[in-house]
Amino acid sequence: MLTLPFALTSLIVGFVPLFSKPVWQHVQVLLAGAILAPGKRTVTSALRVMGLSRERHFQTYHRVLNRAVWSSLAASRILLGLLVNAFVPEGALVFALDDTIERRRGAQIKARGIYRDPVRSSHSHFVKASGLRWLSLMLTVRLPWAERVWALPVLTALCPSERYYKERSRRHKKLITWARQMMRQVKRWLPEREVVVVADSSFAALELLSAVRREVTLITRLRLDAALYEPAPVRQPGQNGRPRLKGRRLPTLAAVLKDERTLWTEHRVAGWYGGTERVVEVTSGTAVWYHAGLPPVPVRWVVVRDPLKDFKPQALLSTNLENDAVEMLTWFVRRWQVEVTFEEARKHLGMETQRQWSDKAIARTTPAVLGLFSIVTLLAHHHYCEKQKLFVRQAAWYVKRLPTFADALATVRQGLWREVGFYISRSETDSVKVDRALLDRLTDALCYAA
Repeated sequence: MLTLPFALTSLIVGFVPLFSKPVWQHVQVLLAGAILAPGKRTVTSALRVMGLSRERHFQTYHRVLNRAVWSSLAASRILLGLLVNAFVPEGALVFALDDTIERRRGAQIKARGIYRDPVRSSHSHFVKASGLRWLSLMLTVRLPWAERVWALPVLTALCPSERYYKERSRRHKKLITWARQMMRQVKRWLPEREVVVVADSSFAALELLSAVRREVTLITRLRLDAALYEPAPVRQPGQNGRPRLKGRRLPTLAAVLKDERTLWTEHRVAGWYGGTERVVEVTSGTAVWYHAGLPPVPVRWVVVRDPLKDFKPQALLSTNLENDAVEMLTWFVRRWQVEVTFEEARKHLGMETQRQWSDKAIARTTPAVLGLFSIVTLLAHHHYCEKQKLFVRQAAWYVKRLPTFADALATVRQGLWREVGFYISRSETDSVKVDRALLDRLTDALCYAA
């Protein structure tokens, strides 16, 4: 029987009620195997690294993903509770929302579609990618031992293509509809906490802003030519006709930029892209954003420009009129960490190397891989950080001051390998003496293998 280290079992014990007893035994093997296995994150690679390559009933491990009864949504709720208790026990919870394409091919993958490749495309060049589109909501936290903000995946949903719905004679479920449901779900899980969500311009839709503004603070980009208005005038007693939705038209933000009378305030924003501190000039105000046929939304807008003119002026909006301009900027720049998490998951956790073909296994595997990013971070934080510091791999030709996810994963792997009670296979009783220096080099190479 497999014996896992205390560090791992004490962290995942909260997930036990989601599974039956036999399935839970298999889940532990797959979880430990997914952490330790380099390369592809398939069921077979997890079994190999756990010393179960001769397991005759290997199909039972596949059934954890494609047949067993358990809820990914319930697992997300438990994971969110662990992250909040560990990193943000009080104050506002800042989430980042974004979508990514998992490049997959195969006639049996029904939910795949053709999408714009955000990595290879540019403003003048359009590149298509075939695969699955995932929408992920990540909790952004500042880790004391990393001295920077990380985005930890909490809730991930598969967003099938329009062709998928058309073939089944169903109405297409848009990306903003998935986003609305995910934000409301997190708010239902944490009704007493202030929830802030930052997203890119894809989610700057009036339908979405209007639907969530009373529950969640949504911060996203705003077009410089957006139609802004004063609030609707107060309706007089006995006044006939439909209530007005907006007041007088205000100048566009592009006009505000060009207006010499605009008052600009200089601020230093910490945690700018790249982790640096940046001096910017901002101006802000409140208005009603309105478009014919869509609900009007009161917003606080912020226009940002660079005194050195290194980047183009841009505008942000918040559905919370009380937000401070600098606070909005500080929260919004955390959004870039989502792209870092996606890249780290592809490079170090084998995202896009899964080989499941059934609908249920596909819907479960990628959220589990992204959730593994958060679990590894929790393990490194709770059990393998000594005096709020994490081991950083360095060399004479590579000096790195702060740890990255690769260092966190390697530290967790080393801890799992070296735990006294962790036995992968007890069938082999022969032992071979190995020089300590050689063993350390082999362990280091294995733990950092991507």
